[in-house]
Amino acid sequence: MPVISRFYGIIIKMYFRQAEHNPPHFHAIYGEYIGTIDIQTGEMLEGDLPKRALKMVQEWTEQHKEALLNIWNTQNFAELPPLE
Repeated sequence: MPVISRFYGIIIKMYFRQAEHNPPHFHAIYGEYIGTIDIQTGEMLEGDLPKRALKMVQEWTEQHKEALLNIWNTQNFAELPPLE
């Protein structure tokens, strides 16, 4: 699973098998915590990310929603800037 971005100890990864993994989403890893995040809504579909980490991931998702959807739809890997 390629790494899309890293910030504040959070690693963002995305699978590249669109047909098997709908809705469009990515995985956020923070230490031993993992969350699956819906790109469209920013909501955690499953997982156990702490609230603070989830808030940062949601803010980052909103900043990069268009690029994340482009990666999902085209399956062309691109590294995105971290949350600042």
